[in-house]
Amino acid sequence: MKKNKEMSKNTKRSLIERLNAGPVICAEGFLFEIERRGYMSSGEFVPMVSLDHPEALTNLHRDFQHAGSDIVQAFTYNGHREKMRVIDKEDLLESLNRSALKIAKEVAISPLGSEHNLMAGNISNSNIWDAKDPKTHLEVEKMFSEMVGWAVDEGADMLIGETFYYAKEAYTALKVMKKTGLPSVITIAPMGENIMRDGVSIVDTCKELEQRGGDVVGMNCFRGPETMMPYLKEVRKSLKCHVAALPITFRTTKEHPTFFNLPDNNGCTCHTPHKTPFPTALDPMQCNRYELGKFAKEAYDLGINYLGVCCGANPMLIREVAEAVGLEVPASKYREKMSSHFLFGTHKRIAKHQKDYRDKA
Repeated sequence: MKKNKEMSKNTKRSLIERLNAGPVICAEGFLFEIERRGYMSSGEFVPMVSLDHPEALTNLHRDFQHAGSDIVQAFTYNGHREKMRVIDKEDLLESLNRSALKIAKEVAISPLGSEHNLMAGNISNSNIWDAKDPKTHLEVEKMFSEMVGWAVDEGADMLIGETFYYAKEAYTALKVMKKTGLPSVITIAPMGENIMRDGVSIVDTCKELEQRGGDVVGMNCFRGPETMMPYLKEVRKSLKCHVAALPITFRTTKEHPTFFNLPDNNGCTCHTPHKTPFPTALDPMQCNRYELGKFAKEAYDLGINYLGVCCGANPMLIREVAEAVGLEVPASKYREKMSSHFLFGTHKRIAKHQKDYRDKA
């Protein structure tokens, strides 16, 4: 089906209206893709691109939009006060956030289809939350509050809190977001022990987030399709609200549930200087587009309507997710057409001597 076929240009349904009507696609994964395009330092992972090269960020948003993303998520992941202190650029915090928000808004209100996209403000894991230190809890809440305030100022339609591996940090993020009255999406990212770092189970954390008013609750990042799906099945059974599913694009396993310690068993001849393939040498463990499409279809069949891809995402994979749940997006025009390939094609003009050589190529 074509997306938003009958909507007028001035119509903008809310997030919940869209989710109640069918699948909603959200492109995440900006960190890896912007780094791959040459506009970010891997490991440091600070989104200075919104100030240094705003045109590059706009282009990525446009590419994700073309691939079918309904949500234009402001690229403020790691754009919080603590991370800016780490790189000694705290004075640029507000300008970075506002620039990212303005760029996202500009893209959202100039859609490729007939309905405006939703612009989302974003907060995420602070990396200073310490379950045993209440002072860090207050500091994190202040950080979240100022970022959410800027998102509201810049006209966000919704808010996303993502990649939380402490349950109580996620609760705090949701509390701050709920004060605005905007629709709130909250997603957790449990690490390799398969439990939140403050001891709460994955399912219980999601249940509590629903009880605390999360409009959409689910999982994102750290885990690929194979190690996220088992928990999503339990979460979907346990919750009444809408559920979110945004895996990374790497083949995580039961032995290595996240990408942090995922080993390269694919014949690597030149290992990273920092011991692990994460984050700069994960390429051999990349899922193909069909695996991401399979995941999206399975999640959608479970009743999960908020779908996307996190770290490792690129526009082609977002298109695959959208098409897997029955959507036709602008980029569908350019999906693969193997029938025309010179070796593997079926078109009548493909030469027989080429077809006969397939197995030897």
